[in-house]
Amino acid sequence: MTDTALATLEARLVAQRRLLARLVAALQPQSRQPVLDWLDQRETLRDGQEDPGAVPAEGVGQALTVTDEFRMILRLAQDRLHEMDQP
Repeated sequence: MTDTALATLEARLVAQRRLLARLVAALQPQSRQPVLDWLDQRETLRDGQEDPGAVPAEGVGQALTVTDEFRMILRLAQDRLHEMDQP
């Protein structure tokens, strides 16, 4: 994959991440909290290790990437909510 293609893909992912965070933040509080909780539960890899991902295993790289993505979406949604609370 070329540098341009990778940059384009990353830009698309950032846009999708921001959209998802904005949609989560726009939910009514009673609908939003279960989604935030769900994201929170998935932001850390739970592989039974004290240090998740410390022992190389097949598929761990992809699993760490998924948890990282959930963490970024959660943080963006929380940031958006904080912005909305500001006068």
